[in-house]
Amino acid sequence: MIKPILTVGLISFTGAWAFAQAPVVDLNDPKETEQTQTTQTNSSNLVIANPTDIETRLLILERKDKSRVEAQQRVQMQLDTLQSEVDELRGSIELHNHQLEQILQRQRELYLELDNRFAKLSEQTTSLGQSTGATPSVPSITPSIPTGQSEEQAYQSAVNLILKDRNYDDAIPAFQSFLSDFPNSSYTDNAHYWLGQLLFNKQNWDGAREQFESVVNNFPDSPKRADAILKLGMVEKSVNNLSQARSLFEQVINEYPDSTPSRLANEQLKSL
Repeated sequence: MIKPILTVGLISFTGAWAFAQAPVVDLNDPKETEQTQTTQTNSSNLVIANPTDIETRLLILERKDKSRVEAQQRVQMQLDTLQSEVDELRGSIELHNHQLEQILQRQRELYLELDNRFAKLSEQTTSLGQSTGATPSVPSITPSIPTGQSEEQAYQSAVNLILKDRNYDDAIPAFQSFLSDFPNSSYTDNAHYWLGQLLFNKQNWDGAREQFESVVNNFPDSPKRADAILKLGMVEKSVNNLSQARSLFEQVINEYPDSTPSRLANEQLKSL
C-alpha cells in the first residue's frame, strides 16, 4: 500500500510544478493582453526577417560574382589583343631579318665577284706587262653617272662601272668622287678598298697603298680589313719589299686565321 501512495504524491507534485511554470495571463487586464500581442508580433517578425536577409546577401554575392566574371572577360580580351599584336611584330621581324640576310648575301656575292674580276685583270696586266714591257692601255669610256645622286645611288653607280660596264678607268674617278661627296658614308671603307684595288691593277702602288691603309687604320671593324691587309702585303711584294710583305701576310693569318684572306696569305708566303 505504500507504493501507490508515493506514486500518487509524485504525480501530484509534478503536475503542480508544471502548472506553476506556465504563464498565467489575465485576459481582463489590458496591459497584459497588449504585452502578449506584442511578444507574438515580434516573434512573427523575426521569423519573416531571416529569409529576406539571406536573399539580400545572395543577391549581393551574385552581383559581385557577375562583376568578377565580366572583369576577367575584359582582361582576357586585352590579353588576346596583345598576343595578336606580338604575333604581328614577330612576323614583321622575321620578314625583315630574311630581307636583311638576302641583302648581306648579295653583298658577299658582289665582293667575291669583284675580287675574282680584279684578280683576273691583275694577272692579265702582269702577264702583258712582262711580255711587252709596258702597261696596256684600257680604252676610256665616258662614265654615265648622273649628278645629284643619293649616297647609295652614287656607290652603286661606281660599282656598276666595274661589274656591268667593265670600265675600270672611269671607275677610279667615280669612287674618288663618291669619297669626296660622302666621306662619312656607310660604304666609305668599301669605296677605299675598291679604289685601292683599281689602283693596284693599274700598278699605282703608292695610290693603292694609301687606300688600303685607310681601310686598315680607320675601319677596324670593316669586313674588308683582312682583304686590305692582304693587298698591302701584295703591294709590298710587288715593289720587292719582301720583309714587309711577309710581316703583313703573317698579320692576316694571326688576326683572321679562319678567313679566305688568311688562306690566300699562306699561298703568298709560299711564293716569297
